[in-house]
Amino acid sequence: MNSQFASVADLEEKTTTFVQLSEHCWGYTAEGDPNTGVIIGEESVLIVDTLATPVMAARLIAEIRRLTDKPIKYVVLSHYHAVRVLGASAYRAEGLQEIIASQGTYELIVERGAQDMRSEYERFPRLFQAFESIPGLTWPTLLFKEEITLSMSGLEVHVLHPGAGHTRGDTVVWVPAEKVLFSGDLVECDAACYTGDAQLADWPTTLAALREFGAEKLLPGRGPALTTPAEVARGLDYTADFVTTLYACAREAVAAGMNLRQAMAHTRRAMDPKFAQVFIYEHCLPFDVVRAIDEASGIRHPRIWTAERDQEMWHGLQSTD
Repeated sequence: MNSQFASVADLEEKTTTFVQLSEHCWGYTAEGDPNTGVIIGEESVLIVDTLATPVMAARLIAEIRRLTDKPIKYVVLSHYHAVRVLGASAYRAEGLQEIIASQGTYELIVERGAQDMRSEYERFPRLFQAFESIPGLTWPTLLFKEEITLSMSGLEVHVLHPGAGHTRGDTVVWVPAEKVLFSGDLVECDAACYTGDAQLADWPTTLAALREFGAEKLLPGRGPALTTPAEVARGLDYTADFVTTLYACAREAVAAGMNLRQAMAHTRRAMDPKFAQVFIYEHCLPFDVVRAIDEASGIRHPRIWTAERDQEMWHGLQSTD
């Protein structure tokens, strides 16, 4: 394993795609980089996740402005991670009125938002183009515990917390009239699941709840837009397989008294044949294994990742001691 984070060497610019999912719903994807959802109503626009910096968000705004001059009234945060939320300030000049988040997401921003901002940037600098343009943490203006419903000129948009998984504050956006679901990082496709802040035991139950929506199209947190019911099922199955395989390996490692390096090797034997080829796998796996070992050891609430802890973990995996 390299002495630097796998993502530090990832410098290749990704090609973005702005694809229409239904009459009002769009997906902005970038070859395994974080996705952003867009809902264009009759009078306003809603964004699901903001991109990582205002400069990056401006590129999406330019795509939206090719379609409509309606104000971008709402931003929804699917969770608290910096790469998802720190571009929010770019939308203020576009008519932004509300930044919506779950109570759990707000609590995580308070608890660890500043540490996460530094940690994520140092791990994966390419995802934070023009980092200096970020004015600070993004703070929600409208909180909910379980669900709120927005009416965008008659188009019902449900913003809800279906359960814990990627984080304990995960939020999805559901447009029932068009059967489109924006899942955030609760669902991935052809990209590794980052589980450093996850609730792994809960995640499969939350995925089962998402299946009950009957979505015909789904924008995952990373990977291509899923545009048929069969593709939606594939994304849900893929994510469930990744999460359950990882956590099963961690439980086995803890039961056998393995150290972290042994646990990593044990996990790779199960995970590599299925997932080694997908986007950001080498970046995510060390963080995934550490969190999975923690949870299997009884640490229910994820420990805070700091830039210093990141380096300690990474170098520990290089050690031959």
